[in-house]
Amino acid sequence: MNITREQVDALNAVVTVAITKDDYKQKVDKVLENYRKTASIPGFRKGAVPMSLIHKQYGRAVLLEEVNKILQASLNDYLAKEKLDILGNPLPKITEDFDWDADDYSFEFELGLAPQFSVDLSAKNKIVKYKIVADDAMLDEQIERIQKQYGKLISKEKIEEGDDISGTFTNEEKGIDSTVNFTTAIFKDKKTAKKFIGKKAGDVVTVSTKGLFDDDHKLMDFLKLGHDDVHGLDVEIDFLIDEVNTSEKAELNQELFDKLFGEGVVTSLEQLKEKIKEDAELQFATQSDQKFLNDVTESLIENTKFDLPEAFLTKWLQSAGQAPLSIEEAEAEFKKSENGLRYQLIESKVLVENNLQITFEDLKAYTSEVIRKQMAQFGQMNPTDADVDGIVARVLSNKDEVKRLSEQVMSEKMLNLFKEKVKFKEKEVTYQDFIKEMYGE
Repeated sequence: MNITREQVDALNAVVTVAITKDDYKQKVDKVLENYRKTASIPGFRKGAVPMSLIHKQYGRAVLLEEVNKILQASLNDYLAKEKLDILGNPLPKITEDFDWDADDYSFEFELGLAPQFSVDLSAKNKIVKYKIVADDAMLDEQIERIQKQYGKLISKEKIEEGDDISGTFTNEEKGIDSTVNFTTAIFKDKKTAKKFIGKKAGDVVTVSTKGLFDDDHKLMDFLKLGHDDVHGLDVEIDFLIDEVNTSEKAELNQELFDKLFGEGVVTSLEQLKEKIKEDAELQFATQSDQKFLNDVTESLIENTKFDLPEAFLTKWLQSAGQAPLSIEEAEAEFKKSENGLRYQLIESKVLVENNLQITFEDLKAYTSEVIRKQMAQFGQMNPTDADVDGIVARVLSNKDEVKRLSEQVMSEKMLNLFKEKVKFKEKEVTYQDFIKEMYGE
C-alpha cells in the first residue's frame, strides 16, 4: 500500500491511496473461510460448501468491505501522521469505470485544508465595553416594587389611578397572548391610561401598540414578542382584565430590611439603595460581558483575513447532512455558516496560542459556584461544603452537563483573555441606554 499527496494549492490537496492484492487478500480469504464454515446452502453439508461457490456468492461483498476498512484506517492514520488540519471530511473522487476485477486499486480523496493566518488581539478597533449603572430612577422604581411586593394586597372592584391590574393582552393576527401585571403609569400618554379608569374584572380594553410606551422595547416584555417584531408594530390589542388590586405599601423599616437581606445586614434606606444598586449592577455586568464577547467575536471575524476552500466545502455540504443538497442549496448553506466556521478557526488558534485549557479543578470550581448561586436563590445562603460537593459530583456524572458547563468555563476564559488583551473603550451608561446601544438605536 502506498499513499501520496498532491498539493493543488494552499487550501486544497488530493490524496491517493494505492492498495495492492497483498494488502487485502489474506483478510478476504479469512472472512470467506469463516463463511464457508457456517454457510447453510441447500445440497451441501454445513462446512463442506465448495470455496468456489462461497467466492461466487460472497466474494465481491467481502472484498468491498475489507478494502474499505483498509482504506479508511490507512487514510485516517496518514492524516494523523502528517498532522494535516483538514476542514470537513475527505471526499472520494468518483471513478465511473472503476474495475473491481483488478488485483490492485487506486483511490483518490479531495481534502480541504485549514488556512494559515494570525490573530492580533491587540489591534486597534472600535470596541466599546459598557459599564452599566443603576441610576436613581431605577433604584426608586425597585424600592417601590419591593414595597408593593411585601405590602398588603387589597382587592378592588373598579380601577383607579395607581391600582395594580392583572390580565391578558391578545391579538390573534400577531399571535399575542401575554398575561401581565401593571399600573396605568406605564403608558406613554394619559388618554390610554384613562381607558382603564373605572373598568372592572371581566371588561376588555382595546389599545393601539403604536406609541403605547415611551420605549418600544417595553412591548417585548408586556407582549412577549421578539426585538424585531416590536419595532413599527401598529396593531390593536385587547386587554382582558382579570383582577384589580391596590397595594398598601410596606414600610421601609428594619423588619422589611431583615426580610430582604437577613438580620442586620441592611439598617437604613441608604444601605438598602446601595445593596439594590450592587445586586443590579452585578447582573448588568453579565449582560455587558456578553455584549463585549459578541462584539469582540464580530470584530475578529471582520478583521482576521484568510481564505477558505469554498468550492470544496460547498461540495462537502452537499452530502454532509441527513439529506443530500443541491449545489444551490449547499452554496446557500455555506454562506449561512461561513462566519461560524471562521470564528471556530479563529477561536481554535487563540486557544492554542494562549494555552487556554480546562482542567477538572476548573470545572469543579465553576460548577460549585453555580450550585451555590442557585441555592442562594432558594434561601439557602450558607450550605455546607459537603452538601455542595455532593451536588457537584452528581452534576458532573452527567456527560451532557459536563459538556454544557465546559463550554461555559471556556467562554469565561475567553472573556477574561479578551478583557486582558483586546483594546477597548469603556463607556458608562444606564440600563435603558445600554438596551438602545445594544440594538443600535
